[in-house]
Amino acid sequence: MPSFFVIQHSHHEFLGTIEKQLEHRDIGFVYIRPFVGQAIPGSPQDKDALFVLGGPMDPTETDDFPYLEEETFLIGQFLKQDQPVVGISLGAQLMAQHFGGGASEDPELTAAFVNARKTAAGEGDELAEVMDGKEVFVWHAGSVTLPEGVEPILVDDDGNWLAFRPHPRAYGLLFRPEIKPGIIEDMVMEDRPHPDNVGDLLGYARQAWGAGTMQEVTDQTVVALVRQLELMHPHAKPGPAFDFNVQED
Repeated sequence: MPSFFVIQHSHHEFLGTIEKQLEHRDIGFVYIRPFVGQAIPGSPQDKDALFVLGGPMDPTETDDFPYLEEETFLIGQFLKQDQPVVGISLGAQLMAQHFGGGASEDPELTAAFVNARKTAAGEGDELAEVMDGKEVFVWHAGSVTLPEGVEPILVDDDGNWLAFRPHPRAYGLLFRPEIKPGIIEDMVMEDRPHPDNVGDLLGYARQAWGAGTMQEVTDQTVVALVRQLELMHPHAKPGPAFDFNVQED
């Protein structure tokens, strides 16, 4: 079965509601947690895809979190082998940096429910089509501009990018399809910046969860990613072949 690397940046930000979606499709995944000292692999090894998740840091904090640069390198290694990569929140920012986007520590935090709007570049893209008009959740530190020549496939009502596809095997999602209210609660409990209106934001999240709209975003995002990136098909490259039956003269 396919197996993925998943890079996690804090105890509370994991695949969340996406986990069950992958498990239902018989897709395995291995978490890599550099924030507790686990090393970032230098290559895809035997994994078929890479997910890079959100985190409390902004993408400029490479002095404090040097593994962010190692993650950016790993994104490139997967794409060199034409293997799928999905960046979510911070992961999407690192992907944008890999392709030449400019990072900033400002704003300190963006946290809100926003409306996703399909752009001209998103025409015909399954993810952009199904997310068009949906309300999605964003929570990220800092910002990254998209690289020259890369257009977003989804933006919010103010024109800020929410998703882009810089490579046939890659998606960067600034919105958070994996989030559920319990994850937001845990993030607030961490020693990290949070918005002044976090109580209202959490209350709204609970309402959206009760109405099923957050789960719908998860479901439709995963279906689109699976189809567009062929995530149910193994992508790992075979290792070099050796002939162990060499006969000596």
